[in-house]
Amino acid sequence: MTDAPLTLFLGYGFCAAALAPHLKKRSHTLIATTRSAQKAQDIGALGYDVILTDGSVSAERALSQAFQKARYVVCSAPPGAQGDPFLPALLPLITAGDYQAQWIGYISTTGIYGDRQGGWAFEDDAPRPGQRRSHWRAGAEASWIASGAPVRLFRCAGIYGPGRSVFDKIREGTAKRVDKPGQVFSRIHTEDIARALLASMDQPDAPGPFNLADDCPAPQHEVIAHACGLIGAPAPPLEPFAPDRMSAMAASFYAENRRVSNARAKAQLGWRPLYPNYQSGLAAILAAGG
Repeated sequence: MTDAPLTLFLGYGFCAAALAPHLKKRSHTLIATTRSAQKAQDIGALGYDVILTDGSVSAERALSQAFQKARYVVCSAPPGAQGDPFLPALLPLITAGDYQAQWIGYISTTGIYGDRQGGWAFEDDAPRPGQRRSHWRAGAEASWIASGAPVRLFRCAGIYGPGRSVFDKIREGTAKRVDKPGQVFSRIHTEDIARALLASMDQPDAPGPFNLADDCPAPQHEVIAHACGLIGAPAPPLEPFAPDRMSAMAASFYAENRRVSNARAKAQLGWRPLYPNYQSGLAAILAAGG
């Protein structure tokens, strides 16, 4: 009888929370890191082990020990100006070969492709990040690959799912339908991210990187109008794109325009999105009470 495989989550956010229940069903032992004491309690209540990364010596020791024992590692922690928050502490173990992981999944963003002016972004395209946070992501990707560990990159389009969708903004009264002609966005449901990660864990030799996106890039104002129709809410009026009247974050959202190809994930992993368009994804969220 073999021991249960150990999966270590470096950061426990939206994507990790979608993947963890699948791994629990596979009898994985799960360890998640978080900087929040409250979140540590919430994760522990799910039956997972937790490392509270508070900068203490004991936390650093626990992280190193978990990494040494993990068969799978999922990194979803966002990088900062100084790079990936976990890699510096783990790099000595990687360099020394003092780890067991056969697969390390790094969850990144399609923002590393920058503005394609509506054109398609493919994994073989050279990164051309335009936003500061995308530069940080591209740098973190490169650092993980350079480490020599068995890293697989997953570049996600706009992530949505239960608890984080346009329904929330519509109900809060903060949804806006911005009209920028020709602007489209690719999206990906968290369940489809989880299924792609599982497929890659089962096929660790498939090299990637993999773009994770649905099959239907579409304008955001269409998504909001459709979601309003599903819950019987009036659709906000269309507003012209006016970056000077938007927050910096909102303006950056519309600064880039690209369609994201998911062909490699389909070809190498046999993955197909359960929710190939926003209509099916929103319907599933609503059916689940989201």
